[in-house]
Amino acid sequence: MSFIVSDQNYQELIASDKPVMIDFSATWCGPCKALAPTVEEIAGEYEGKAVVAKADVDECPGAAAKFRIMSVPTVLFFKGGELKDKSVGNVPKHVLVEKLNALL
Repeated sequence: MSFIVSDQNYQELIASDKPVMIDFSATWCGPCKALAPTVEEIAGEYEGKAVVAKADVDECPGAAAKFRIMSVPTVLFFKGGELKDKSVGNVPKHVLVEKLNALL
């Protein structure tokens, strides 16, 4: 199960000693709904190796603004508290896995 991101916890979350993948999405977004099962699969497969989280842009506008999320879904990848990579749109699973594996 992935973590839920809020404006209060995102800084602590990205400071993890493990790679972090955050899916910025919205409940009203069709492509976001299509990507959600893929993100959940990755969360299960990488449990203990990486932190996988979901951020609803309407619920955490501060985090969305800080990372300049202009369209959803946008998946951001962090390591050591720094933004390392991103993916925009409903992409195939292997795209997200390759970006996450590059940070392991």
